[in-house]
Amino acid sequence: MGSTNNSLAMQRIAKLLDENSFMEIGSLVTARSTDFNLSNTDTPSDGVIIGHGLIDGSLVFVYSQDASVLNGTIGEMHAKKIASVYDMAMKMGAPVIGMLDCAGIRLQESVDALNGLGEIFAKEASASGVIPQISAVFGTCGGGLTTVPAMCDFSFVESSAGKMFVNSPNAIKGNRADKCDTSAASFQAEETGCVDGIGSEDEILLSIRQLVSFLPSNNGTGGLSEDCTDDLNRVCNNMAAMKGEPRFLLSEIADDHIFYETKKDFAKDMVTGFIRINGTTIGAVANCTEIYDEEANKTEEFDNVLSARGCRKAAEFVTFCDAFDIPVLSLTNVKGYKACMCSEKNLAKAMAALTYAFSNADVPKVNVIVGEAYGSAYVTMNSKSIGADLVYAWSDARIGMMDANLAAKIMYADEGADVISQKAKEYGELQSNVISAARRGYVDLIIEPEATRKYLAAAFEMLYTKSVLEVSKKHGTK
Repeated sequence: MGSTNNSLAMQRIAKLLDENSFMEIGSLVTARSTDFNLSNTDTPSDGVIIGHGLIDGSLVFVYSQDASVLNGTIGEMHAKKIASVYDMAMKMGAPVIGMLDCAGIRLQESVDALNGLGEIFAKEASASGVIPQISAVFGTCGGGLTTVPAMCDFSFVESSAGKMFVNSPNAIKGNRADKCDTSAASFQAEETGCVDGIGSEDEILLSIRQLVSFLPSNNGTGGLSEDCTDDLNRVCNNMAAMKGEPRFLLSEIADDHIFYETKKDFAKDMVTGFIRINGTTIGAVANCTEIYDEEANKTEEFDNVLSARGCRKAAEFVTFCDAFDIPVLSLTNVKGYKACMCSEKNLAKAMAALTYAFSNADVPKVNVIVGEAYGSAYVTMNSKSIGADLVYAWSDARIGMMDANLAAKIMYADEGADVISQKAKEYGELQSNVISAARRGYVDLIIEPEATRKYLAAAFEMLYTKSVLEVSKKHGTK
């Protein structure tokens, strides 16, 4: 019988896990089918290596498809091994990490293989919201198999050899792979909302290790905390000047300046990811209007509006955080909605999903208004009215129905420029001033940008014991 010890599948496991921590399970399993001379083919481990190990001392379960065995195709026993990993992970309350490199369903096993794929889907559905699920595509992941990474909480694709697609590029009418490779990692990361990161194999495995360090092992552990050595009263520099770039803001706020971004290439006008404050993992959602490169050069710019993709991205992230008792922080800077045909087709449903996600989440929720907060777009962004426990605002924030100049033009449409200018000033002072919102109780505290970390540390510490009585119902519908 062949060996898997030196296969790429095993090498990936070794690089992912703590040294010498992997314990393989089911190494002697082979295919049962004898159709089409399959019995004459050597199928060590039936093309998938499974087992458990440690990441920074924490238990995880893994499976890694071996493309050297029948191209990593899924057969009956292959699928049963992956299903068994989920069974063990659920019992132990530990994350599952899948490494995909598969040419699809094994044709020699037909309906047995199809049934096995369905069993994997069922295990993913059962584990959803109970244990974190992470996948990485290192080779081919096509057709129905793309359901596997799409159902995971976090997914990655290797940038050169990784291919993820439902239909191959040439099967899409009017498209060719050399024109638009819809299976490429970059396309999947930017367009589908399924991919959290792309990179080399080593970069992805390191990123997964970093991600696991932020996550609780299961939904029963009550979030994740560790010791904090960073000063909780540390001054956050240059915050006001960088309010359009939440990656900078979150890095400044976070313990040791560490921000782990999710789905970073998708819907860039909305930023999601994890930070720690006083050692506690916090899920962050933020409006984005600017992106800077490592040399501090501005590379992209957006309006501070909600897009359909941004809402969907944030809603899924908030729902994940709520399932695993991870507190949520939002940084709000929004004045309305993206106006284009594509957004108009999808925005209402996406807005509803985000509004529902924030409102339905019963974890600690804190909102910091760092710029504009206008109209119903602001309401959707974790406002007090839909359940934020605490709302802070920077001293120069603007909160209201809409921009004062626009409001004056609407209310005094028949007046001259001087009147409109005067009324805009009055409207801004009366209706859009952050102090007006605070006097009505919609803002709990007005803070200076550089003191943001200090106040957030105190806020989440106070909210640590938050408890919400659940309304009796089966589940919501959004």
